Amino acid sequence: MHRRYFLAGAAACLATPAYAQNLNFQAAAAYSAERRGVAVLVMHDGRAIFEDYPNGGGAAEGHELASGTKSFTGIIAAAAVQDRLLRWDEPCADTLTEWRSDDRRRITIRDLLSLTSGVEGGPIARPPNYADAIAAQSGAAPGARFAYGPTPFQIFGEIIKRKTSGDPLAYLQRRVFEPLGISPTHWRRGADGNPHMPSGAGLTARDWARFGWLVMQNGEGRLDAEALAQCFNGTRANPGYGLSWWLWREGLVAPGRTQSVDVDPALTRQFGPIHMAAGAGDQRLYLLPQQRLVVARQATGIMRALLRRNRDENPWSDAAFLRTLLNA
Repeated sequence: MHRRYFLAGAAACLATPAYAQNLNFQAAAAYSAERRGVAVLVMHDGRAIFEDYPNGGGAAEGHELASGTKSFTGIIAAAAVQDRLLRWDEPCADTLTEWRSDDRRRITIRDLLSLTSGVEGGPIARPPNYADAIAAQSGAAPGARFAYGPTPFQIFGEIIKRKTSGDPLAYLQRRVFEPLGISPTHWRRGADGNPHMPSGAGLTARDWARFGWLVMQNGEGRLDAEALAQCFNGTRANPGYGLSWWLWREGLVAPGRTQSVDVDPALTRQFGPIHMAAGAGDQRLYLLPQQRLVVARQATGIMRALLRRNRDENPWSDAAFLRTLLNA
């Protein structure tokens, strides 16, 4: 049974700009539901204007974000830049003294979070503990290639742990989540007790969208706008990946050979930049700054996707979903 809400009823529709009234909510929700979807939430100007919870989903149900978790790290870094705990272009070895005697001394925070540090990404969905992560060696010069995986994010977790003398998740909660009223429903930790930074966060669609709105609004005064903007600059190695965020741009390098992101240049030409947090099982958080839209989409099937057992009759397409929603 679908649980679908047009918030504030007719009053919301009257208050919504004309282009938003023309969004095809029902068709987009149906597209998602037919592909294991449990939540679709559309937010405009910071206000949820449509929610749909099919297939057993619910507004209060938290769902794992899988690699959608990674995009929190860029925001943690932006907060730390504002708090003068780090600089984007400082060497990681300023904090990780173990790196000062080898080639890793050249790797910066920017290199690490853009996944161009030269450190291999590691096996997908198998985050190493923090100690093993910082022991990983460099296999290429910083900036030379894009390598997707969990290891760089676990390295970043150790950096924040040392910078704050505390838990990285506690820093995120204090600086970002608590002021917004966001409460993760769960967050996986490793055997070492440290939070997983590349995966494992669980949020409701509403909370994920609230987070997206904060980011799209340049931090709403809680985060330094200039520091935050750095998250949305691509690299030569991957124009379609910023600092922990996917960027809908031509030349985007996908996470792996069996994974793809179907960028449609026609959508960005018509609607402006599109940024995305993305996780296995087609967890998605889309930011469309020029349209003042945030779209959260959650689904089942994370483990099947990670085990590469998804043989869906109706495979997910980011471009098809957004074309449907935007009537493009």
